[in-house]
Amino acid sequence: MILARLPAGLGVAGAGALLLSGCVAAVVAAPLAAGAGVARSAQNGPAKRERKRAQQAAPRPGQIITAPDGRKLQVTGLTALPPPDGTRAPAAPTAAAPAGMQYLYGSGEAAALSIQAWQALWTYLRNEIGYRRDKSGVRSVALAPGSTLDNPRFEACGKRPMAVVLDIDETVLLNLGYERDEAMRGAGGYDAARWSRWEATGADKVAAVPGAAEALAAARREGFTVIFNSNRSVATAAQTAAALDHAGLGPADLFDTLWLRGEGEPGGKDARRAKIAQRYCIVAMAGDQLGDFSDLFNAPDAAVAARRNSVGGTLLAPLWGAGWFMLPNPVYGTGLKGGVDEIFPPESHWADPQEKK
Repeated sequence: MILARLPAGLGVAGAGALLLSGCVAAVVAAPLAAGAGVARSAQNGPAKRERKRAQQAAPRPGQIITAPDGRKLQVTGLTALPPPDGTRAPAAPTAAAPAGMQYLYGSGEAAALSIQAWQALWTYLRNEIGYRRDKSGVRSVALAPGSTLDNPRFEACGKRPMAVVLDIDETVLLNLGYERDEAMRGAGGYDAARWSRWEATGADKVAAVPGAAEALAAARREGFTVIFNSNRSVATAAQTAAALDHAGLGPADLFDTLWLRGEGEPGGKDARRAKIAQRYCIVAMAGDQLGDFSDLFNAPDAAVAARRNSVGGTLLAPLWGAGWFMLPNPVYGTGLKGGVDEIFPPESHWADPQEKK
């Protein structure tokens, strides 16, 4: 039982109310003090009986008492008072998150990469585009119709207004609520119906990718139109626009600055990109998947090594950081494929010599 000096006249229930922390109270019985000058013989009389009654009346651990304000308090066997600063004991460990989620949603490293990408995009817009007096000669960074990865072609802007075209999920918007629920559920694979429910109800459980809101605000101030091109459903356009607003990334208007996948439409983005390019000159693009730049990267028969080499081994390589800007996403997407022998070429194989003995 805790012993503490209490103000005069404070009874058992009052002590319990003072020491209440949360729903548990540590209650102290205040001993009765004998008056000065009381003889030892007198203590063996009424005073001794009074002390005995007080001891019998003292609450015991587990006992329920009633505080002056009517609250029911349970006496505990605490041996130390709670910290005066109100701190509590550490919470119980939470469920482990997959490594990719730990990195993308929890690490400073991922936040730094995101800020780096958005800073690079804004620097490119300001230095390479904004400072050019004659912008009619600027070329779009969206592949023109008829292009291939080995033979890319790009059109001049002419008089079209300039735009930045962006993916949404994990490019400008972190789907924190959905991914937390995914982590708590454990392995289960992608569920399209569940994702649709997330689109419809999770608009206030998201956050901006670090650096995105600032870069988009700066681009808008300099006269660039910010356009979102996403495989989210057009049926949840209002909720998607609300999610962007909630994260400080909007505004976004359907079929103007917000382009979404129509009912029955395949997941590729080139068709929507072409419609955007008819009205705007696309001078920068950002995404977390190669398909955010061209569907040509996602040919069904492309081997893992060939897809990787198409990024750096073609005429498209100079676009990275100079019109095309990639955001990190180790959690999901078209890049997460390939077995050990597909990822690591034969010349890289190594075995610990110690284990061969």
